[in-house]
Amino acid sequence: MNILTMTLGYPRIGKNREVKKALETFWSGKSDAETLLQTIRDVESTNWKTQLEAGIDRISIGDTTLYDHVLDWSVRLGLISDRFRHLTGLDQYFAMARGNDGIPALEMTKWFDTNYHYLVPEISANSSPQANFAEFLATVQRSQALIGERAMPMILSPVTLLKLSRLEGDLTAHLHNLLPLYSDLLTQLKAMGVLAVQLHEPILVTSTAPDLQTAVTTTYQQLAQVGLPIHLVTYFDDLGATYPWVMELPVAGISLDFTRGRNLDLLNQHGFPSDKQLGVGIVDARNIWKLRPEPVLSTLEAIQSITANISLHPSASLQFVPYDAQRETQLPEPLRNVLSFAEQKLEEVMILADTLSGSDPDDRLAVLQTQWATFEQFNPENERVHNKLKNLTTNDFQRSLSYSLRLDQQLPLPILPTTTIGSFPQTSEVRQLRVKYKRGELTEADYQAAIDAQIAECIKLQENIGIDVLVHGEFERTDMVEYFGQQLAGFAFTEHGWVQSYGSRYVRPPIIYGDVARPQPMTVREFQVAQALTKKPVKGMLTGPVTILNWSFPRADLSRQEQAFQIALALREEVADLEAAGAQVIQIDEPALREGLPLKLERWSEYLSWAVDAFRLAAAIAQPQTQIHTHMCYCEFGDIIKDIERLDADVISIENSRSNNRTLQEVTAAGYAHQIGNGVYDIHSPVVPTTEQLVQQLQSGITNLPLRQIWVNPDCGLKTRRWEEVVPALKNMVEAAKILREEANANAK
Repeated sequence: MNILTMTLGYPRIGKNREVKKALETFWSGKSDAETLLQTIRDVESTNWKTQLEAGIDRISIGDTTLYDHVLDWSVRLGLISDRFRHLTGLDQYFAMARGNDGIPALEMTKWFDTNYHYLVPEISANSSPQANFAEFLATVQRSQALIGERAMPMILSPVTLLKLSRLEGDLTAHLHNLLPLYSDLLTQLKAMGVLAVQLHEPILVTSTAPDLQTAVTTTYQQLAQVGLPIHLVTYFDDLGATYPWVMELPVAGISLDFTRGRNLDLLNQHGFPSDKQLGVGIVDARNIWKLRPEPVLSTLEAIQSITANISLHPSASLQFVPYDAQRETQLPEPLRNVLSFAEQKLEEVMILADTLSGSDPDDRLAVLQTQWATFEQFNPENERVHNKLKNLTTNDFQRSLSYSLRLDQQLPLPILPTTTIGSFPQTSEVRQLRVKYKRGELTEADYQAAIDAQIAECIKLQENIGIDVLVHGEFERTDMVEYFGQQLAGFAFTEHGWVQSYGSRYVRPPIIYGDVARPQPMTVREFQVAQALTKKPVKGMLTGPVTILNWSFPRADLSRQEQAFQIALALREEVADLEAAGAQVIQIDEPALREGLPLKLERWSEYLSWAVDAFRLAAAIAQPQTQIHTHMCYCEFGDIIKDIERLDADVISIENSRSNNRTLQEVTAAGYAHQIGNGVYDIHSPVVPTTEQLVQQLQSGITNLPLRQIWVNPDCGLKTRRWEEVVPALKNMVEAAKILREEANANAK
């Protein structure tokens, strides 16, 4: 019996980052819209051909995007906020994504518990959506011409879309408006000869899902009337309490993630409907390790004992992994041979399908076993690291003085002190320095001298602008995680391992393959260079252990907690060395702390316990007079504010600009007592905020917090911006702080 195979999405950035290059060329005015759109079409076609050649039976269609797939569905459905309605076409689309003069962009936040950012739809109470599916239908038509009946359009469900939106009014009313549009789309797809569609419903794995039974049931009952078979797709966790009623929905198939959560337990407990196909998400789409044959086959055997009507596919979209591990020729062979990127995961799906069908004469699973055995010999344990972990005590996780007692020992600053998050623009000149150094065209001394010149210019600029606490600019760093991983034992790095974070922002997550240790100081030299150039304090800049873990591809054989603690021990050594070098302020960024939260509320406390402890382990070695900062962005804070306070950072800087001060209000409403850096403008937009706008933003902050608690900063690092945007924005920021500082001082007299 042949086992059907599927995909749920594929990397959409181009194997050589073609989409990034096309976007940035278009934004700079060096190419036109048709050139950009043709690049998207070319990437789509290549992706389809790759999946076709791998032998996949049902290939997902519609996942490639100009910026973000949630934004795509907002536009297709006509869910356009009033402030964008005077614009049309790509001008409107990119204004929603990036902002425009005087027009703030849509809010950006994390896609469930991944490091991908989506743009949050804004739906007003009187919204009357008008759909235009022409672009989507044209994509499906192109795919049919290339891969025929294997084309399986993927559609973001209206329920998930609404739950991810900033919604005014009742969800049911908005759903009533959207369902006729979805029915019309399915009707058109059916008329085109499409055999079935995927309806992606990841909201069903969250803790809010039990409250959605009526909305979800109504949705599928209405859409089923079209007569086009629907395959309901879930991922990232298990269905939990929703499992029984989800099984009763009028759909042809249901996909479950068997790499996370307890879907196998639910399957054993409740069984599976005989009239539906079970989509088995068995190849991990969120990590880069090849499957281990024994546990995977054991899971499949258990599933087949319950239902024989199955299809196999990756656990989620493959957008979360790079394209092809075989391109990584600089990695040691034992490591490379156990890596699985998108192309290898297609192969793994086919290997499992062939194995279950009894048609794999080459016994490729046995080859996998041998590759893993070779890797384990190549990668022995680091006993020193394991001994350190065993000998930790409670004192290693807490500062020697409480926040209130150490506050007066820290550096004196004016009210509303100004700073930045850390990075400054990475110009082509800076990037070329790293390229030349990597190629051996620059000696280490010449490279460091060139970086030091960039640091000197950055320090001078900040002093001239009047910023109070300076940074060195991070010109030596490609990425806030990659930079540290490159200097830590136990990490490996790819050349082509790019994945999308948002829009044209791609990252190469490090691979944690062994025990983590710090062979030598990582940031001290650049800090010393910068501090020697100014009498103002310069921040030591580190990325926190949880963010390094969450933004890497972690080991699959070791708990996330143990890996986070290993990283924290390495950072702890760095904090001590920065202090010894004279650092009065050290920032340990944790933007990924919240995104690591499990999707099930009942699992939060366990995660937050060890995640907060990992930060404390890294920071607690600091002396009372050392001010510890952290930074978090683009996530909800209100429901974990007590855990954030338990970090015991002296200052936390937050994204606050796109959320219209909602983030600041959440933090302050919970009674947060430490200092807060108010992210006063959106660095993801090229728009330069005026002094008046920034004064207004800060005044709103002052209504929520005492002056002594407020810092003033951009909402994130400035690496992706141009100098001609950064300089005036920072000047206006400092001027706004001065205006309010003078007002406060005058009122105090």
